[in-house]
Amino acid sequence: MTRSEEFGVIRRNVGETVVLQVRGALDQMTAPSLATHFDLALTNLPAVLVVDLTDVDFLSSAGITLLVEANRLTAKIPTALRVAADGPATARPLNIVGVDQVIDLYPTLTDAMRGR
Repeated sequence: MTRSEEFGVIRRNVGETVVLQVRGALDQMTAPSLATHFDLALTNLPAVLVVDLTDVDFLSSAGITLLVEANRLTAKIPTALRVAADGPATARPLNIVGVDQVIDLYPTLTDAMRGR
């Protein structure tokens, strides 16, 4: 099984928050699928969009670029974008390239939901 075959996104609405729980590899092959989920989630202008990357086992530059683009789009709506990412597969690359300076990163989904 390749990484992209393991990829999946589960969407949940929690009040005025949309949660996209991502699993598997977020790379050049799977980023377009997540982009579609972003588009659909933002259609109803939620107050908060939480992207849960805690089950992502590989995050490529395509996935990072997608998160930066989502941040740019949500800033115009305005919808607060929060990303739950922890560990070497997600938080580390996001911190290394400085994404944590422009996107609110949280170590857990619970923290991202709370915004602290």
